Amino acid sequence: MSSLVKPAVYVVPVDPTSSSSSTSDLGIDGAKLWSTLPQGAKPAKAGTTHILYKPSQNNGKSDITALTSLGPSFSKPHTSVDARRELVRTAVGKAVQQIKGLGEGVNGTEVLVDVSGETQAAAVAAYLAAYSFNLKTDPPSPYSPSSSSLNSPEKFSFKAGDGKSGEWDEGKVYADAQNLARTLMELPANMLTPTLFVERIRKESEGLNGVEVIARDREWAEKKGMHSFLSVSNGTSEPPKFLEIHYRGATIKSETPLILVGKGITFDSGGISLKPSAGMKLMRADMGGAATVCATVLAVAKLKIPINLTVVTPLTENMPGPSASKPGDIVYAMNGMSIEIDNTDAEGRLVLADALYYACKEYKPDTIVDVATLTGAMDIALGEIYTGVFTNSDSLWAELNGAGEREHDRFWRMPLSEDYAPQIRGSNADLCNTGGKPAGSCTAALFLKSFVPDVDADAEGEQEKLRWAHVDMAGTMEATRKGPYQELGMTGRPTRALIEFVRSSVQRREGQY
Repeated sequence: MSSLVKPAVYVVPVDPTSSSSSTSDLGIDGAKLWSTLPQGAKPAKAGTTHILYKPSQNNGKSDITALTSLGPSFSKPHTSVDARRELVRTAVGKAVQQIKGLGEGVNGTEVLVDVSGETQAAAVAAYLAAYSFNLKTDPPSPYSPSSSSLNSPEKFSFKAGDGKSGEWDEGKVYADAQNLARTLMELPANMLTPTLFVERIRKESEGLNGVEVIARDREWAEKKGMHSFLSVSNGTSEPPKFLEIHYRGATIKSETPLILVGKGITFDSGGISLKPSAGMKLMRADMGGAATVCATVLAVAKLKIPINLTVVTPLTENMPGPSASKPGDIVYAMNGMSIEIDNTDAEGRLVLADALYYACKEYKPDTIVDVATLTGAMDIALGEIYTGVFTNSDSLWAELNGAGEREHDRFWRMPLSEDYAPQIRGSNADLCNTGGKPAGSCTAALFLKSFVPDVDADAEGEQEKLRWAHVDMAGTMEATRKGPYQELGMTGRPTRALIEFVRSSVQRREGQY
């Protein structure tokens, strides 16, 4: 293959159970080509990919076709729409991974994708599978701070074979948002301090209509009485930041905003309660909540979703410096509650406490969702498959769950029960920031609930005054096993599910105004 002439590259998903020939939008009869391949006793599982080379008369180049199986269940009547979309993602993602593995000879090539009727899902898979983070110098990494471009590097340019550029572009926005979150989570802590995080978000938001970025400093937080948040920042020389992003896209500009709150610990050493050194470098991603909610609001703005959305992210490092909080210290949060810091490594709930209370009091939302890499217990409970959700609202759970199913970025509901309260209310303060090993995720969620005003049901017990959900993404933060469109490393989840959730909430809000 000549290094001077790029091949034509095609991705063609095929239903392995179909025997009828049909020409795809790319002019390729995938079923006919598939029938010429050696077949096993069973139809190929989803993502099984064969690379075919076809010599061309055009300048001696060889066309490349990646035939990829949609799996034996794709055309079954019982297969849901959401399941079919995931089969398309799996097939396209696996094909792109194999094309990526062909090496430098295909880099920079336009890849034409037959989308099998699911344009948005195919685009999501293509761009997620093409992503690969590194900071190597040969060739120079586009993720380096010295790079002039903020855009994720693209080994290939993609194009939908069905001509539905609008749906394809929409899928690209979803994928680009998750890739941005992945990049923020992958960057080492010296390249993404609270200050640098704010600068990056400012640059990413340039040119987006209706977006305002506001960065508050320590002095502002002190005036607000955010002593819980600031207690975490005492051990680091990096100044804390309290970042707000406002997107005003609703037709009624005064419409109450939906609120997303993200935990922004740009590096978590554990503080005085120091973490073990093995694996501590993963804690560069302890700002995953902030990364996902910031990526979400930028994507919502790009998609021009008609909603008012406010994102709040308290940003700081958690370090064991000479002024760091000590186990046993007691601080007073913005809402006046006293908190005993039993373990300085349980810092995420301390920064979220003030952020949740501030957002509720300042913007008076009807729905607020916080997202955080909060507890190792969640990783033990759910692993890397589902992201845990605690909520006081059945309707909010239904919206989050539906969004997660549509994007296959799935959630699992966890118990939010006052029966766990004795574990965090038995100290010398109103609350203790840990409740011991049992039900660690549940006690953390219950701790946060104390800082969400009006979160309980009304007097009749029929409807909650404020819908709140706590999303614990500690398990889904990192992929330790390669997926069909997810490389090893930081995942950027649940960004796509959050975008879909915001989008779906528009219909509910339209019924209120």
